[in-house]
Amino acid sequence: MASESSEVVKEFRFFRVFKDGRLEFFMPPVEKIPPFDDPNTGVRSKDVVISLDPPVSARIFLPPISDPARKLPLLFYVHGGGFSMLSAFARSYHNFVSTVAAEAGAIAVSVEYGLFPSRPVPACYDDSWAALRWVAGHAGGDGAEPWLNEHADFGRVFIGGDSAGGNIAHTLAARVGSIGLPQGVRAAGVILVHPYFGGTDDDQMWLHMCPTNGGLSDPRLKPAKEDLARLGCEKVLVFVAEKDHLMDVGIGYYEELKKSGWKGSVELVKNVGEEHCFHIHNPMYEKAVELKDKFVSFIKNN
Repeated sequence: MASESSEVVKEFRFFRVFKDGRLEFFMPPVEKIPPFDDPNTGVRSKDVVISLDPPVSARIFLPPISDPARKLPLLFYVHGGGFSMLSAFARSYHNFVSTVAAEAGAIAVSVEYGLFPSRPVPACYDDSWAALRWVAGHAGGDGAEPWLNEHADFGRVFIGGDSAGGNIAHTLAARVGSIGLPQGVRAAGVILVHPYFGGTDDDQMWLHMCPTNGGLSDPRLKPAKEDLARLGCEKVLVFVAEKDHLMDVGIGYYEELKKSGWKGSVELVKNVGEEHCFHIHNPMYEKAVELKDKFVSFIKNN
């Protein structure tokens, strides 16, 4: 007979839950790296504290500045990790966002939001929204962060994310559409890379991580038609991967957005033969470079 402490009552993709409430994650904690000035690309990075209670921070990336008078597009990025793992400060995400900043000529803000179990869902959504609002608060040129005051073009703001971060990025765009951002701030586009939405075996894991949920019809799992119709951006780019268990729900999001009455334009890119978020795990792989190049061109051309 298993003791209470060792009896597993629930098991999900990323962790199991024991009868006594303990959790066991299947992946080790992620290693975080400090910000640094990259001598190869010229991208500088630094960390900023957005809020102490709740604790929200971000890493900002500034590409080389050739013309101080020219404002740069701004990428607001939300990392993946199943709402419970990884970090904006992980090497893989640092490198990806830094590379995009360098090649797109964009200033980038990568948010460090609260993770389950220390901060259950919806902390990830609320923290990311607070961070986006903090960034937008620099549109008048008098915010707390000089890099944003001096270099960001708030008429060209892009919201991006992968996996769970893609789900959060959609929710941010929905909030922009319903709540709005300060005057002078325009969300030009949203980029969702292999986003998570409801309709997979992971749904029960999300419901477990979000005690205050609306069940399988929760609009964060299954975006409501009215949220899609008023999405607060002009263009959306959605990536899906053929061997990803999230491919069908990503395609479903694309199809529902087209039918919603939203006035913007949406493009779907299918990464044939590839797994979930392959570009983060192996960034030098030819198809990962193609994905990154498409991501960059979306920012540069809009």
